[in-house]
Amino acid sequence: MTVSIRLVGSESELPAELWDACFPPPFEGRWWYAVLEASQLKDQFQFFYGLISLDGVAVGIAPVFLMNAPVAVVMPDAIAKILQFLGRAFPSLLHQKMLFVGSPCADEGTVGFAGIVDRAAVFHALQLELEQLARQTRAKTIIWKDFPADYREPLEAVANHHGLFRLESFPGTHLSLLSGKKADYFARLKGSRRHQVKKKMRLSRERVELTSEVIAAPTAAVLDEVFGLFMQTYERSDTKFERLGREFFTQIASQNVSRFVLLREVESGALVAFMLCFHVGSRVINKFIGFDYERPRDWLLYFRLWEAALDWALSVEADSIQSGQTGYAAKIEVGHQLVPLVNYCRHQNPVINAIYRRIARSISWETLDDDLARHVRAHPVEPD
Repeated sequence: MTVSIRLVGSESELPAELWDACFPPPFEGRWWYAVLEASQLKDQFQFFYGLISLDGVAVGIAPVFLMNAPVAVVMPDAIAKILQFLGRAFPSLLHQKMLFVGSPCADEGTVGFAGIVDRAAVFHALQLELEQLARQTRAKTIIWKDFPADYREPLEAVANHHGLFRLESFPGTHLSLLSGKKADYFARLKGSRRHQVKKKMRLSRERVELTSEVIAAPTAAVLDEVFGLFMQTYERSDTKFERLGREFFTQIASQNVSRFVLLREVESGALVAFMLCFHVGSRVINKFIGFDYERPRDWLLYFRLWEAALDWALSVEADSIQSGQTGYAAKIEVGHQLVPLVNYCRHQNPVINAIYRRIARSISWETLDDDLARHVRAHPVEPD
């Protein structure tokens, strides 16, 4: 078996049928990468796609992107402070070009295949191609970004052979819906959580009258409102990776899978919260969220927004909701399970790579996020 990798610079350079075979629902497919390419993100990312062939037959696609960013963007605060100190001696520790396998905004790293292949052999060949691309682009670090547990065996083999180290990442979040009944959703929640979620929904209804709707292809005026709330939430976020502009929302609104869950205050008609979701196959992906932070905190807007999104997901017979990383306290409270994700990394400089490897050993869910730390203390099972 001969594995070959050919890198191209746009999703449009690969056959549509290969995209469909490699990224079927519920994965974010060709449409997602087309949106990112059209969203005026060239100041942040350069996109590549590895066309994977076996004996000359195309069998897979590996999304790749290049990013020039502070190292702190992929490190927890405690580790970033250590790097700031070490950066006095090694300035390249602090800011560098990074080459990623994955997508800037996808919830999990995915290399898509049109059938069963020897993934360890493919990933070995892909790593060699990444190293060549890193030299050409002067990227200092190669990162396989946010890969779930079913990739662990082949990626461990690649890591052992090529000197990558394992770095714990922010976990994903996932909620299974076993029926289309809201009562069944509540029945599956732990008793104390069920009581709290229902109480917060009730208190919110007592404090503010809101209307909810789920729409596709919103007008430019509505997207302006959505983007305003998105930026309010982005500016308050402790973890900032990608910086999406207004054009992204124009592009994503044109996709058939996109739905916007909107909450408006009845009295003023103002948009106070939104959730951008994708309906992909039987899965709903909760992608981005936004709130008007000038509204009273006791309106408990998250729980009203979650209820509206849940009602819609049940109405379209979704069997799960994937809600991504960060914001863990509220997501755990409404029933999400944590999905372990890991990065595999290598710096081109052996000395710096050894420093990173040593630091990576100290990173865990508890060091990544305060909400995760509280969760681990309450449920003391270490992530795999």
